[in-house]
Amino acid sequence: MNPFAQERLLFTPQTPDDRAIPMIFAFPNTYTVGITSLGYQVVWATFAMRRDVDVRRLFLDVQEPLPPTPELVGFSLSWELDYGNILTILEQLNIPLHATERDRHHPLIFGGGPVLTANPEPFADFFDVVLLGDGEAILDPFIAAYQEVRGANRSQQLRHLAQVPGLYVPSLYRVEYAEITGAIATIEPLDADIPPHITKQTHRSNTLLASTVVTEQAAWENIYMVEVVRSCPEMCRFCLASYLTLPFRTADLNASLIPAIERGLKVTRRLGLLGASVTQHPEFFDLIAYLNRPDYADVRVSIASMRTNTVTVELAQLLAARDTRSITIAVESGSERLRGIINKKLSNAEIQTCAANAAAGGLKAIKLYGMVGLPGEQPEDLEATLAMAQALKKTAPKLRFTLGCSTFVPKGHTPFQWYGVDRNAEKRLKALQKGLRSQGWDFRPESYNWSVIQALISRGDRRITPLLELTRNYGDSLGSYKRAFKTLKGQLPPLDYYVHDHWDHDQVLPWQHLQGPLPVGTLKQHLATAEALF
Repeated sequence: MNPFAQERLLFTPQTPDDRAIPMIFAFPNTYTVGITSLGYQVVWATFAMRRDVDVRRLFLDVQEPLPPTPELVGFSLSWELDYGNILTILEQLNIPLHATERDRHHPLIFGGGPVLTANPEPFADFFDVVLLGDGEAILDPFIAAYQEVRGANRSQQLRHLAQVPGLYVPSLYRVEYAEITGAIATIEPLDADIPPHITKQTHRSNTLLASTVVTEQAAWENIYMVEVVRSCPEMCRFCLASYLTLPFRTADLNASLIPAIERGLKVTRRLGLLGASVTQHPEFFDLIAYLNRPDYADVRVSIASMRTNTVTVELAQLLAARDTRSITIAVESGSERLRGIINKKLSNAEIQTCAANAAAGGLKAIKLYGMVGLPGEQPEDLEATLAMAQALKKTAPKLRFTLGCSTFVPKGHTPFQWYGVDRNAEKRLKALQKGLRSQGWDFRPESYNWSVIQALISRGDRRITPLLELTRNYGDSLGSYKRAFKTLKGQLPPLDYYVHDHWDHDQVLPWQHLQGPLPVGTLKQHLATAEALF
């Protein structure tokens, strides 16, 4: 069955006019995955509500009727390893993979999403234009600027687009290296007409995102998603979701949030409340009171992630009554010392109270998120995590406890961007697994090898582009990446440089020319505060 026929739209697409820009907007994964992305949904709807754009969707497995000669082809990238699917789609469309190989007969290839906003450099050669920041702030200026040079040659188009705040044209910047296997020396525009820095664009509003389509074909079947908060006020020093999306914004309860929920509940009875720290919305409990109305008794409510000290018995009771059996909280570690280093403002007593309240409210399970290999971590911090786990079992013996545990991966625009992946992390994952399973916990570690690959891409520069292309042919495994490094030896730094090495605080970072919410000097101050606690 055609998945597009099963969609229930919450917006009204416009009929494109005769001069509308023919556009393909792609998601580099299957329809089920892509249509579950709130960002992809909203960007597509934004284009579809314009009469001057004729947008068609493309996924790996299905597509709408595509224009024969598109002028713009866009991608939303939210997972690093989907880059290979971008190349596959470009090949299917007979578009050269590298921007430098395209001419006036080819469409402009643009991309956006959290991966590209954080660090587009490993993928810079594949894109003509990268949109840095929030779609609400950048999509309209992008289309307006393109309309102004629609009939110009490719070089004129790119130079014009490069003048728009938040639009990054990688081909107009030159990267020089101190040596080909060493650090970056300079990142500079090709000439004085090109801005030396590109600033991420921020949507400053109390109106946030909500689903534009509901479908049973989504990975979360028939869910209507509402963004309750954006960014996070906690500012854990490793957290890209907090630092890259500052400032912390909340949807206005009465003017935005409730009207959005009412629209969605006309087409589905499954509601997802999204955000890095949903329960820190200043009117969260007013929202819960609203959802507790008798006419919403059949609505299933899911909450993305909660601040531990906001989990009350009343909240647990509401969720349990709405078919939610478990909640998710991020504790990172059972060590209060380590939580101080990473700026996780949370005590073990608050974690135990959360568990007690969840059990008293009728929930059946809690999933905790943890992390190993954080800067400053010592073996005794793992012992503290095991002790916390034991204490939680005693506090709420009937709850089912799960710890999902990842390895610290450095991310650009965060205070820990200069730290590499801890080589002891894999052993520490195994130690936690042994200790927690003996206590009856369900331990779910993320792959250490995937963390290594993620770090390579998150701290990568343009030199790893050939490596990514080569690895695509070898297969996406750590062995494939190591094989590609061996093949390209002498043409780029070794794997350790990108993944494990601690970088000098004064070296040029791959994203140095891309200005995030906070300047580098401020990130260094936050890092110094953390290191003083080591």
